[in-house]
Amino acid sequence: MSVMFAVIETGSKQYRVAVGQKIKVEKLETEESGMYVFDKVLLIDDEKDTKIGTPYIDKATVEAKVLGDKRAKKIIIFKYRPKKRYRKKAGHRQPYTELEITKITG
Repeated sequence: MSVMFAVIETGSKQYRVAVGQKIKVEKLETEESGMYVFDKVLLIDDEKDTKIGTPYIDKATVEAKVLGDKRAKKIIIFKYRPKKRYRKKAGHRQPYTELEITKITG
């Protein structure tokens, strides 16, 4: 059994998405519990045929429900130079937006 899916582009990255799937993308300027529409759709595949854009498919959209803005786990950046008494430690938490795909049209 195959499921309809699409490949979208956001934040200089590409994501393969299907209806009902939750994804984490680079932070978007949206309201929480609102809707977001992706218009940069690269590919749509349903059970019958595949549409490939050049680079995008005209009039194709992917709608998603915004679940909220969050921050990823902290990563540690540690710089070290041997024999020079140089040590530098910093942390970073990347912000992201969590979305749930609701509809694929095209």
